[in-house]
Amino acid sequence: MSRVRTKGENPMIKKRISVSQKRQITIPIEFYNSVGIDKEVECYVENNAIVIRPVRESSGEFDEQLLADLIAQGLSGQELLDKFKETRRQIRPAVERLLDEARLAAKGQAPGDSYEDVFGSEAD
Repeated sequence: MSRVRTKGENPMIKKRISVSQKRQITIPIEFYNSVGIDKEVECYVENNAIVIRPVRESSGEFDEQLLADLIAQGLSGQELLDKFKETRRQIRPAVERLLDEARLAAKGQAPGDSYEDVFGSEAD
């Protein structure tokens, strides 16, 4: 295992691992422990590299706003709980879609909004 220092960052740990005939890999224990993998990882391709990172469950950033909105819609009891769970499950996929759109816009592969589109002009 080698450690590679990158400019302005923590050292990167690098290790060559084999891929089985079934396209499976074993994550080295040092990697597993250092990033805090639990039961699931997410995997995606970015800049021609496969990125594997631990799945982090939502820590409830939007729970208060979500509950307030559902209560304002007149929901309560079991109906409130069911709708809350359903809506909460939709947050992560929605955020991931927004991030995908932002990545495409940053690469110039999709339209993006200007500063003025988002925040308005000083004349507004």
